[in-house]
Amino acid sequence: MKILISNDDGISAIGIKTLIKELSKIHDIYVIAPDRERSAAGHSLTLHTPIRVEELEPYFGAKRVFVTSGTPGDCVKIGINAVLAKEEQPDIVISGINHGPNLGIDILYSGTVSCAMEGAMLGKPSIAVSLAGMSMDEIYFQSTAKFILSFLKRIEKISFPEKTILNINTPALEEADIAGIQITKLGSKMFTDDYERWTDPRGKTYYRMAGQLTAKHEDDGTDIAAVRNNLISITPITFEMTHKAIMADLEREFCKDGICDWWGFSHINKKEE
Repeated sequence: MKILISNDDGISAIGIKTLIKELSKIHDIYVIAPDRERSAAGHSLTLHTPIRVEELEPYFGAKRVFVTSGTPGDCVKIGINAVLAKEEQPDIVISGINHGPNLGIDILYSGTVSCAMEGAMLGKPSIAVSLAGMSMDEIYFQSTAKFILSFLKRIEKISFPEKTILNINTPALEEADIAGIQITKLGSKMFTDDYERWTDPRGKTYYRMAGQLTAKHEDDGTDIAAVRNNLISITPITFEMTHKAIMADLEREFCKDGICDWWGFSHINKKEE
């Protein structure tokens, strides 16, 4: 299988190196990652400045390795559309291994998730994978990478839906201490929205985000609850954002009998007649 790997922690991060090393044992790995950390970049793209792309000497068994000045989304978009040759096009896109959790509605800010989402938008099966802990111990990243290698052997058995990614979070534990796997839905917020107020040497006020992990109870079946119970969480996420359930109510209120002329549009129709 040809796999495009990217991330938001940057080309030098321990997570992406560990993932490359493990997956290259079986698969053809292509790497395109940012030149520095781009955490919490969300789904941003570079529009008004050039994106620089440099090919590096391949390492850890990868076929080709590129570093860019762009965002995580840039990496996948430019990789598939401009950098990789036709015969190098990936069968799947994997973003990670992120250093830290991507759980609940906080994924809206995640560069890791957005990186995978860009792959899905380009029609590629895509996975975002995160180590849900702040430890830098390599053994936890190795456990996660080994799980992904095994996971890929099963992925071909499912019909991977279009416009969908799988968001995977693994507890920061050794393999023997992981309690299992759970298919989950998104939970609520993982962190509080706290800010600290500071004053700089010139007397100007500025703020720093100082969010803490919440202690809020999460219902069983959410990704946050699963990770807290030492389970690997797998959450299917789509970028199809249309809220279809309310469309019928809107039609009834604003376009009765298929006519939407309540805001003075009827005069336009009369002129056309």
